[in-house]
Amino acid sequence: MGNKILECVPNFSEGNNREVIEKIVEPFRRTDGVKLLDYSADRDHNRLVVTLIGEPEGLKSSLLGAMEAAIREIDMNRHRGEHPRMGAVDVIPFIPVRNVSMDEAVELSKSLAEEAAERFNLPVYLYEASATAPERQNLANIRKGQFEGFFEKIKLPGWEPDYGPKEVHKTAGVTAIGARMPLVAFNVNLATDDLDIANAIAKRIRHSGGGLRYCKAIGVGLKDKGMVQVSMNMTDYTKTSLYQSFEMIKMEARRYGVNVAGSELVGILPMQALTDVAAYYLGLQDFSEKQVLENRLLWED
Repeated sequence: MGNKILECVPNFSEGNNREVIEKIVEPFRRTDGVKLLDYSADRDHNRLVVTLIGEPEGLKSSLLGAMEAAIREIDMNRHRGEHPRMGAVDVIPFIPVRNVSMDEAVELSKSLAEEAAERFNLPVYLYEASATAPERQNLANIRKGQFEGFFEKIKLPGWEPDYGPKEVHKTAGVTAIGARMPLVAFNVNLATDDLDIANAIAKRIRHSGGGLRYCKAIGVGLKDKGMVQVSMNMTDYTKTSLYQSFEMIKMEARRYGVNVAGSELVGILPMQALTDVAAYYLGLQDFSEKQVLENRLLWED
């Protein structure tokens, strides 16, 4: 039946210090059964996004090593960035890839959460498919209040962590771990420095604001570029495509006399997410991914 393979996309609250970033990434390079596919650090977001694939035990072992480095090196009391965050190790999602069910991914997330909470004295919340309550399925609900607000939030009824102490780690904050479908991180830059415009557009396109069903969005200021961004997580690209969000942002931006200045993808994404975009903009009829040369070579191998 073959090896069990999962994807994992841990996010850490460090996007500036290259030395710290390399310390966090190092366990992924040297652990058997794990392949480091990509890692990208953004200065404005002050965030590191890593993409891995591997077998369950290798992933768990390497993640514990990376968490140890992040917790040792990052002080959330000094962290400032545009992206919402609540911990040095902000979120760790597991995504089934091959010979792994969602239930197995959930079990792995719980195993990592339990061991990390005990080893690092860290409060851990389970989210998405791993969530223990409906209000914890959505990561945004858990993260609301961010690091600074969690010192009070964790004391509220119903907001005790799933694992670990019922108090925030003084420097590392709290962490969310779970299992989910593949997610595409897709950002669209706007040719303006007015953050209010980005926030207004984000509110209109995200599901919670009455917009696209599988889109989460926030407005972000990009100080280094002198512009703003609509930063999105597309939680099911097969049901809400990238072109839908892109076109909706262009449409909403016209209301403010603002042009789209470009877009970016963060990390790795499935081929279908891009071929859907190509088929839409080219008006392709009866297009199949089997028409992509590289796909045919892989399938024939």
